[in-house]
Amino acid sequence: MEISHISASKINQGEAIKGEEIREGIFKLIQSLYPDFDKEKYISIEELNKFRRLYLSKLMEQERGELAAIDRDVMDAIKNNSILSENIQDEIESELTLGQKMADKIATFGGSWTFITIFFLFILIWMATNVWYLAGKSFDPFPFILLNLILSCLAAIQAPIIMMSQNRQEQKDRQRAEHDYKINLKAELEIKLLSEKIDHLLVHQNKKLLEIQEVQIDYLEDLMKKNR
Repeated sequence: MEISHISASKINQGEAIKGEEIREGIFKLIQSLYPDFDKEKYISIEELNKFRRLYLSKLMEQERGELAAIDRDVMDAIKNNSILSENIQDEIESELTLGQKMADKIATFGGSWTFITIFFLFILIWMATNVWYLAGKSFDPFPFILLNLILSCLAAIQAPIIMMSQNRQEQKDRQRAEHDYKINLKAELEIKLLSEKIDHLLVHQNKKLLEIQEVQIDYLEDLMKKNR
């Protein structure tokens, strides 16, 4: 059983990775952190995966310069092997103030058929009351100046409330777009890691197959010598 050069602990059978089997870029990264690590030393596959994630982070920093906050979130998720696909809707709703929640609810109600029906009935009742029911004692005779004032005030108040709600919706859409970008970027980087692991497994498997074939050839040669 091999000993990990990094943790100085025993490595489970089949999980030991020799230095010479590690990709050059990752090998140099390990050497920069552990200068006495060489191609004859061993590390575990779990430790190698951590260095792979760290290597990806370094590559992104070199490619993009200073990482933006959104990229740092992705790299932190990769390093910690965490999940980004949390419930973004709950996260957005939890950040709303009381005024923003009220603006959303008022805008939702103001753009519904319920509001249109109620307000249309209100106008009909107002006009009917002043024209027929109160007759000559109406408080708002034709052409309903008070009603026009109420409608103008309502429109003046409703317009900024709807704009507030639209701004909130744009902010939600932007947060969702950033969330989708982070998930897509993490998926791309994880695919690169997976490709790296598959390449390593194929190389390791080919070495094992070659070793088995050499043993079989030796065995056949011994049998042929005996038959002679």
